[in-house]
Amino acid sequence: MFGRRKRDSKDFSEELQAHLALEADELRSEGLDEKDARARAHREFGNTIQSQERFYEASRWVWLEQLRKDIGLALRQLARNKSFTTVAVLTLALGIGANTAVFTLVNAVMLQPLPVPNPGELYRIGDTDECCVISGSQGRFSIFAYPLYKYLREHTPAFQELAAFKAHPGPYSVVRVGGSGMSEPFQGQFVSGNYFTMFGVQASAGRIMQATDDAPGASPIAVLSQRAWQERFALDPAVIGSSFLINGIAFTIAGVAPPGFFGDTLLPDPPELWMPLSSEPLIRGQNSLLNDPRQHWLYIIGRLKHGESTAKLQAGLNVLLKQWLLEQAGTKSSERDRDRIAKEYVGVVSARSGIQSMKSQYNDGLKLMGIISGLVLLIACANLANLLLARRTAGRLQDSIRIALGAPRQRLIRQTLIESVLLALAAGAAGLFVAFAGTRAILLIAFRGSGFVPIQAAPSSTVLMFALLLSLLTGILFGVVPAWISGRTEPGDVLRGANRSTGNHSTLPQRSLVVLQAALSLVLLTFAGILSTSLRNLEHQTFGFETSGRMMVSVSPTFAGYSPDRIYGVYQQLEQRVSQIPGVRSASFALYSPMQGDNWSSTVHFEGRPLGENDGSSWDRVSAHYFETIGTRLIRGRLIDERDTPNSRFVAVVNQTFVRKFFPNGDPIGKHFGLSGAGDYEIVGIVDDAKYHDARDNPWPTFFLPLLQMSREHWTSSALARSNNIASIQLRIAGKTKSLEATLRRTIADIDPNLTVLKVRAFADQLGANFNQERLLARLTSLFGILALLVASVGLYGITAYAVIRRTSEIGVRIALGASRTRVVRMVLRSAALQTGLGLGIGIPVALWGSRFLASQLYGVTPNDPTMLAGAAVVLGACGVAAGIIPALRAAGIDPIRALRTE
Repeated sequence: MFGRRKRDSKDFSEELQAHLALEADELRSEGLDEKDARARAHREFGNTIQSQERFYEASRWVWLEQLRKDIGLALRQLARNKSFTTVAVLTLALGIGANTAVFTLVNAVMLQPLPVPNPGELYRIGDTDECCVISGSQGRFSIFAYPLYKYLREHTPAFQELAAFKAHPGPYSVVRVGGSGMSEPFQGQFVSGNYFTMFGVQASAGRIMQATDDAPGASPIAVLSQRAWQERFALDPAVIGSSFLINGIAFTIAGVAPPGFFGDTLLPDPPELWMPLSSEPLIRGQNSLLNDPRQHWLYIIGRLKHGESTAKLQAGLNVLLKQWLLEQAGTKSSERDRDRIAKEYVGVVSARSGIQSMKSQYNDGLKLMGIISGLVLLIACANLANLLLARRTAGRLQDSIRIALGAPRQRLIRQTLIESVLLALAAGAAGLFVAFAGTRAILLIAFRGSGFVPIQAAPSSTVLMFALLLSLLTGILFGVVPAWISGRTEPGDVLRGANRSTGNHSTLPQRSLVVLQAALSLVLLTFAGILSTSLRNLEHQTFGFETSGRMMVSVSPTFAGYSPDRIYGVYQQLEQRVSQIPGVRSASFALYSPMQGDNWSSTVHFEGRPLGENDGSSWDRVSAHYFETIGTRLIRGRLIDERDTPNSRFVAVVNQTFVRKFFPNGDPIGKHFGLSGAGDYEIVGIVDDAKYHDARDNPWPTFFLPLLQMSREHWTSSALARSNNIASIQLRIAGKTKSLEATLRRTIADIDPNLTVLKVRAFADQLGANFNQERLLARLTSLFGILALLVASVGLYGITAYAVIRRTSEIGVRIALGASRTRVVRMVLRSAALQTGLGLGIGIPVALWGSRFLASQLYGVTPNDPTMLAGAAVVLGACGVAAGIIPALRAAGIDPIRALRTE
């Protein structure tokens, strides 16, 4: 298009010259000489240059040509001023990169749909996140028993497909039949046979699971994830159709799920294999949950038929739920049972993003990270605007000459805006590298202890579009003021020397931006102090156990079909062999260990006392030496030891909160309680309170039972029988033993191949994994606070140094008239202190207001803690003085003679 326009202009110019030549020929024929004929032809025809300009301006593509020239000029100017460009791009890249990194996480956790066809058709029955297994009332039903799932599937025709799956994946021991290796832990999940069909995904190798695979008596099959096939088996095609032992049961690998498919929930360490629900009894034996209508352990998602109403569907599901619950209660149900069932409710919500447990978990933290990164971007943008203002002020003489020569003011405004946008786009491109590194760092901190998180650090197309729009908005919004100032330049005033004014009004916009930077820096510093103090309080509180010199070994036991005597023999051998490993001072095992992320609870029945509505307690099963190994102190009585065998008197140890709740005025030692109405266990000891579940909450009432001490009646209960399957081994070690993990794995594999080691880590690391979100917020806020303080200090230094340069002649006159150098230093520092003080005055109320949003993230510190605010103010004030001292000393060293000569 540019080439065509140039040819048209050339043709128009040639046409003008032809008209002039014809007119000159006619005038020569009338008797005029050559010179006079050409001069008269030009006078009669008019100004040909203006005619060509009007033709050029009338071209429809002239604006594009001008834009191209303006962009070229801006690029040349930015390349000429490398220091200015580098500082502006790097500063803004930090702000854009930080926001892009946070948006990457927000997009993945909050916005991204499941990687399946038509995710908008997916709806979930249930609207809350529950864990593991629930028996009895839920209030808002969100997790379901398998018989209830079948009932809803058969009576809900609104769904094309309705699939069920275990609420949370779990670890399973997997070993290839005929292989020479030890068993390895795999994250696995039980799903209904139509699971993959409902999601609309196809196998990348082999075949997916079918409904016939989920029928009673069907041969056990499993589907591998693409990641497991690649990382564990190097994409070996021979895996398809091979036989594997999963928790000791032979399964055939039917196929591999498509790349990118991580299942129904975005979470760390997603499933690596899927097994049909019908195979659950094979794996769990007598502990099976499949056909028990009292045990709710499945989530449900379905693909809704086109045109179906979710409101109508939800109303129908609530009727079906109540009908089924009443049928289960039977004719012996009480009035209280019927009232409870009448209040049960089930919701229907979009499952476009699957089960959004991570969304609810990280919702507040992501919002806070968005606010913090937004403040960093504001500070960076203020710095960009300040640099542009200084640049335009320094270039006022050049701008005035352009205007005097006829340059339109809007062209100058556009030129400044183009520079701003180009800087922002360059910063956006650099910010993508910052975002990539930042996202990786965020994922490492936020999901510390996880092996894999299905979130890509590399920017997706959505993230790239976000970065582009953010860069454009930044360049335009924060380039407007410098552009407006450049457009208001009066060439007469500038050429007469008005730009050498000593008044502060000429630098008011820059000073205002420095004040804004100082205020926002104070807010970030206050946030950083509060969040860091909260994290320190969380990590260094009294937990009731010792982490130093302790290690935790997570195991996955497979004791299906084992008799109690055989399990007891395994545990005895385990204690003996593990305790003999060099470096191990003591060893114990438990159903779960402190802060592992598990909890068992039950109603407690006391002899001679009616059952109360709030008679519930957490509980755990532990071996001998458990409390000594983890460092929990004995208060009274005795601990669980070698005397407490399956055939000895049934005993229990309780914590102090248990005593305060159930025996506020009595002595619990010697008292009996049970889990099913009988006084099965005698309390023989009281231990110190320890936090097992929530570091922010007070310790829960808890009792501890010896492993395998259980009545025959309880052995027939799937839930209670499962409590004897240990999930954690605790070790107290001496010094550092590099080979401990390898020796431990070999020892456990030799004792029983059905004990699979999942993870070996320090107790301190297990505890620290509970504070990942708090650690992420504290680290990011501290980093952003330091960056903001640095940028604000540089901005204050720049504006102070610039003011000194502009006032060189004034300062020279003051010194020549007798002003001391100390007074000059005070004068310059007073200006810097004023801007810092204004920033403090604005930032303190903003910090007090904004810190309210931190309340849900804090522990042991109040949002408006005056110590944190005072500390941030002192740090900002000190940096403000430091930023002003160098220009002040430079001003005091001005030679008045040279200053006046310069003027």
